[in-house]
Amino acid sequence: MSNTRDRQLDGLRTLAVSMVLYAHFVAADGSIWGHLGVRLFFVLSGFLITRLLLEARADSRYQPATALKAFYIRRALRIFPPYFAMLAFIWFVNLEGARGSLKWHALYLSNYWYALRNEWTPWVLCHTWSLSIEEQFYIVWPLVILLAPRRLIERICIAVIACSLAYRLCWPLTGTPNLMRDLLPSASMDALAAGALLAAYRSRTQAWPQWMRLGWMPLAAAAAVALWLRPDPISPILDWTIWIGSEVFPLVPLVMLVGNGSSGFRSPIGRLLQLPPITAIGRISYGLYLFHPIVLALIVKAQPWIPVNVSEQGAGRFVIGSAATLLLASVSWLVFEKPLNNLKRYFPYIARNHQSSAPSTAIAGEPLEHRHGARAYEPALYRRDHGNRGDAVQTSDFQ
Repeated sequence: MSNTRDRQLDGLRTLAVSMVLYAHFVAADGSIWGHLGVRLFFVLSGFLITRLLLEARADSRYQPATALKAFYIRRALRIFPPYFAMLAFIWFVNLEGARGSLKWHALYLSNYWYALRNEWTPWVLCHTWSLSIEEQFYIVWPLVILLAPRRLIERICIAVIACSLAYRLCWPLTGTPNLMRDLLPSASMDALAAGALLAAYRSRTQAWPQWMRLGWMPLAAAAAVALWLRPDPISPILDWTIWIGSEVFPLVPLVMLVGNGSSGFRSPIGRLLQLPPITAIGRISYGLYLFHPIVLALIVKAQPWIPVNVSEQGAGRFVIGSAATLLLASVSWLVFEKPLNNLKRYFPYIARNHQSSAPSTAIAGEPLEHRHGARAYEPALYRRDHGNRGDAVQTSDFQ
């Protein structure tokens, strides 16, 4: 079984995907909550891949080429099969006439497709903008973490965050906002790099900086105001101000949420995040995110045969759409994704020594000892399989 902290991170992934489903199935102005859920996904992804790569780098047998090869192969095994299966289905049925733009999505350039057109067409693939940004991040970030001097990694993270924030702050100079403001990689690097900074920082201490401990509640309150403030009409400057508030202010609270989840909440929140149904949803959250727009498009087409209203935002759409998406994602995980995911044990981040006969797996490190008042983490890259390993929740393996 996975340890407590990884179960809680899967619980946070459930929270993130729930916000996305709520946005697309229920909320009248769904983009706000959906984007916040995506921001949480970004922080989780930046944290988990950076933690994993730093653990590999800390091992005495670390070799950059081996770790890079393992990273890219393992990411491909986890991400590509369900993603391209989804694209193949959409190509076959030409859902919403999406066949003509599939080459952009197949190359993980969805964010540029929508940004250049400045419209969400086809809608059925609009969620792939965030998957494209993550893939673009995955191309570069392992090289940074594995090859840059270790003492500079936190500074690099801070520099990336600063550049992303500068990109946001320059938008009043550009005139009327458009989708490019949200969809270029520079608009999301702050969340991904903030998660990475958390992993690098946590590798040497568990203590939060005082400014974060004192500032997260005011930032969360300001973000809540920005999320709910939607005057009509709205000027470009006011729109930009609300956008900054709803995008930037939640960043510190989200980072602290992930950081506390990685340590293990010792509170009712932690027990809630560890409930088996919650962690199970977190396990299949990639499939839920990937398939839910297709499910929505299909149930709207099937409205004549569905006794509740699924053609409009509301409870009926949420119940039918979520249930159908859960079913599809569960089947995909059990039949398709899980067997492929288990192949990753053949691609360890650290080459096995001759004394190890069992396949290695790369999972999150566990507390080893206290050094200089801070926890150190064992690079647990060689764990032998005991029992049914495929049923273990391994947060670092999931999107």
